[in-house]
Amino acid sequence: MDAAHAAATPMPGPDALVIVGAGLAGWTVARELRQRDRERPVHLVCADRGDFYAKPMLSNALAQKKEAAQLIQKAAALQAQALGVQVHGNTRVTAIDTAQKRLQTSAGPMSYGQLVLALGADAVRLPTPGLEQALSVNDIDDYSRFRSALTAAGSGARVLIIGGGLIGSEFANDLALGGYRVSVVDPAPWLIGNLVPREQGLALQAALARLAVDCHLGDIALQIDGGGDAPYRVQLRSGALIEADVLLCAVGLRPRTALAQQAGLATGRGILVDELGRTSDPNIYALGDCAAYASAARPDIAEGAARPLPYVLPIMTAAKAIAATLAGQATPIRFGTMSVRVKTPALPLSVAG
Repeated sequence: MDAAHAAATPMPGPDALVIVGAGLAGWTVARELRQRDRERPVHLVCADRGDFYAKPMLSNALAQKKEAAQLIQKAAALQAQALGVQVHGNTRVTAIDTAQKRLQTSAGPMSYGQLVLALGADAVRLPTPGLEQALSVNDIDDYSRFRSALTAAGSGARVLIIGGGLIGSEFANDLALGGYRVSVVDPAPWLIGNLVPREQGLALQAALARLAVDCHLGDIALQIDGGGDAPYRVQLRSGALIEADVLLCAVGLRPRTALAQQAGLATGRGILVDELGRTSDPNIYALGDCAAYASAARPDIAEGAARPLPYVLPIMTAAKAIAATLAGQATPIRFGTMSVRVKTPALPLSVAG
């Protein structure tokens, strides 16, 4: 969004619903609310342009040779027009004043009546020396940079993926299908070790091996040298040395909680929300990758603490319930049995949640 358009966008009034974040969570709340309430002013604030795209597609778009722009399903302006909301793109929220019900943003202060935090999560970065040179793919701009790095490295480039979880495995499959030489390093004894049992993890490893993906499991990177005009040289704990042209770090996501913490909201493994999606401030809701849901607590996981559910179906479930509550019909978030589809064509998997 250019400066002239940003200046022309009306600022929210004291009764407005303000949604911070233009990912699947934020846009779905806006869409679901509009199905129940066509009149309430809704403002969506985001640090990027606000274009709508499916984030899960980032990890299997390379083999399809898709540019970043081709992944956009609807531009922010068209999405906003269709839903009757105001989008404040390229605008960063720097603080929340809960007493005054006001946001401090890079475009100036914004009032709100109720606030929805759909802040997402940041890619985890390990303290491995040299790993700061690795790329991560957490949004469409990251994907564009990663694709540019692969193009610069050339056809058949060597790609090392640090992390063999869900995202790392999906990228490994996609990169191999795209003609790249792929290696994966992960400390777990099998792929996607936090989600699937041993038999499935080993079966996926065997399927990827048939695509020439080289997995170094039960191992970690100790030191990364090189870069620039020289190949990366990655020293593993096992003593193996891997050379790569491109590094991708895919070791997980950390919920974005700093803004909530600064505002005095309760946080744990994410921004803590109750069964209605409310934070410790009843005028503020949270969902998506940044939230830790009381509704998702299980006694066998993290001692029964509220936990994040960073997958599509939980986001859709939470968004629908929160939108209904915002429209005046208190609706608890109920997560039933859900499956997570692993996008690995070499061996498609579905994991029950």
